[in-house]
Amino acid sequence: MGRIVAIDFGQKRVGIAVTDTLQMIANGLTTVPTSTIFNFLKDYISKEPVDKFVVGLPKQMDYTDSESMKYITPFVNGLRNNFPNQTVHLFDERFSSKLASRAIAQSGMSKKNRQDKALIDQVSATIILQDYLESKRYL
Repeated sequence: MGRIVAIDFGQKRVGIAVTDTLQMIANGLTTVPTSTIFNFLKDYISKEPVDKFVVGLPKQMDYTDSESMKYITPFVNGLRNNFPNQTVHLFDERFSSKLASRAIAQSGMSKKNRQDKALIDQVSATIILQDYLESKRYL
């Protein structure tokens, strides 16, 4: 079984999290500049088996698309074109950044580390992936 890769896409940075090969546990992997995401993923897939991608779907509180969908849609299309052997799922990411900031704050990290946006993006991707895994357990 291959890993699941979760992506918290942003205009500047992309937070990435992955599962173990049994697809049970979500772990933060890294944060990369948005301009390098496809090269990073190609390199990662050349070393690790990947079954699917889970991309954070930005929704408003009323379930309408957020403004950032205009960036997410082209990214998802590029993901599907570059990686036709992996499925791509969009998964609700509302509150993931707030939850990530709260988790980091509660971890006891220094104020400087708590303000690290790259770390927040990576933890957000981990939260998206963990929520996705939990949703699959109850289906």
